[in-house]
Amino acid sequence: MYWILFIGIMLVSWIVQFRFKSKFKKYSEMPLSSGLSGAEIAQKMLNENGISDVQVISVEGQLTDHYNPANRTVNLSPDVYHGRSVAAAAVAAHECGHAVQHATAYSWLQFRSAMVPIVSVASRLTTWVLLIGVMLMAFTQNPLVLGIGVAALALTTLFSFITLPVEFDASNRALAWLNSAQVTHSTEEHDGAKDALKWAAMTYVVAALSALVTLLYYASILFGRRD
Repeated sequence: MYWILFIGIMLVSWIVQFRFKSKFKKYSEMPLSSGLSGAEIAQKMLNENGISDVQVISVEGQLTDHYNPANRTVNLSPDVYHGRSVAAAAVAAHECGHAVQHATAYSWLQFRSAMVPIVSVASRLTTWVLLIGVMLMAFTQNPLVLGIGVAALALTTLFSFITLPVEFDASNRALAWLNSAQVTHSTEEHDGAKDALKWAAMTYVVAALSALVTLLYYASILFGRRD
């Protein structure tokens, strides 16, 4: 049963990633009628939300865009930072949505940020702890190490699900502002930004479901219910 779920999740993940990249490419080729670059849009959204202590910077890579609450920076990939497309506008506004969440003490973002240090440690160790734990269960029937691994995996799975409301809310803030600020002038531009952000959000949904299936699999081994 679990292998069927794993294969299903992998297939869905591939489809979602493919769709997301194709949508981003499509809307990257759709010029923004306002003519603003991603960097200009980000700075404008920050200014209009009264945020003056966040810096907009360019970072290397593709689809590497993120908001860093630790040093208060909106980090945009070159295609978004310099881009003057619907995709660039959507991504830049989305990352600024996280900055607005931070400035307004959005509870889900605060909870997620508080989990980051321990989840970072757990995610680095989980694979090895689970592997050793399964081997010990097989040869000694000692569940302690596997139990620790499952607990760490449960923590990272919880983190994946807590990420969902944070990402959806940032997209909602972005779309509302793009519309009210008339950055996306036409219905076509607004719908394009909405579509791009929808598929970006779907990647987080699939990741959370994948983490849940993995957790259930190892939990079934721990509690002796493996098929």
